[in-house]
Amino acid sequence: MSTELAEKYHRDGYAIVRGVFPPGAIAELSAAVDEVHAEALALGRSFRYGNLNYRLDGGEVRMAQWASYHNVVLDRFRIAARIGATLRPLIGEDVKQIINQLHWKKPRGKGDFAFHQDSRFRRPDSAYRNLGTSYIQTGLAIDPHTRESGAMRILPGSHRAGPIELTTSGASVMDSVVETEALEKAGLDPTHLVDLKLEPGDLALWSPYLVHGSGRNSSDHYRRFYINGYVRAEDCDRGEWAFRRGQPQPLGPRPTLVHFEELYERPGPHFT
Repeated sequence: MSTELAEKYHRDGYAIVRGVFPPGAIAELSAAVDEVHAEALALGRSFRYGNLNYRLDGGEVRMAQWASYHNVVLDRFRIAARIGATLRPLIGEDVKQIINQLHWKKPRGKGDFAFHQDSRFRRPDSAYRNLGTSYIQTGLAIDPHTRESGAMRILPGSHRAGPIELTTSGASVMDSVVETEALEKAGLDPTHLVDLKLEPGDLALWSPYLVHGSGRNSSDHYRRFYINGYVRAEDCDRGEWAFRRGQPQPLGPRPTLVHFEELYERPGPHFT
């Protein structure tokens, strides 16, 4: 990451690194993502096995969490040297990971994510310190991200306000439509929204306090996104190791506590 990009990240709450992975690598990742999608679809409904979690909605696969535990390609990409080099100027060489997600947006299917800040999901508060400066969310584009395909819409500079109360129309961010009225109620100006346009292989980085959301996919292709969230190790009591002294760390034989509070009491496979 160049000094210019790092300055943009701190100023705007996000940055884009173009062409982090070449077409051949993205083709390999694409095949792995399709394998996970087929696994989730075969289950037929939402399913959990430890930290591994498949989220289905009306027969559509919306999200998979921590498929890297069993998919070696996904595991390799999350700790790729190119990722570590991008993170190093911002959060150092000792880095844990607390987000490992795949998101699918089916053409003309479900796919809204209400406007929100990722900081709302960092619970309990005591486990995440210096959230604004120690945590970085990344998203790797597997398909073109445009307004038509349901790309993220972001509010540059909103991270500087810290936590913001944003209402949702449903029970959760994924169960709600993306409405600019929620921004206006919070005193934010929706005319400043920017579409996060990405090509396959581009990597987006954003702050946990950056306000963002996304609409449905009206294009003729899937919009797949590989999201990995990293944190400076000394500032987080949870998560899997990603890099120690800059060296990639493969996942161990036992999952560690991240977000699933019943990990050790209910580790076995079950539908949700």
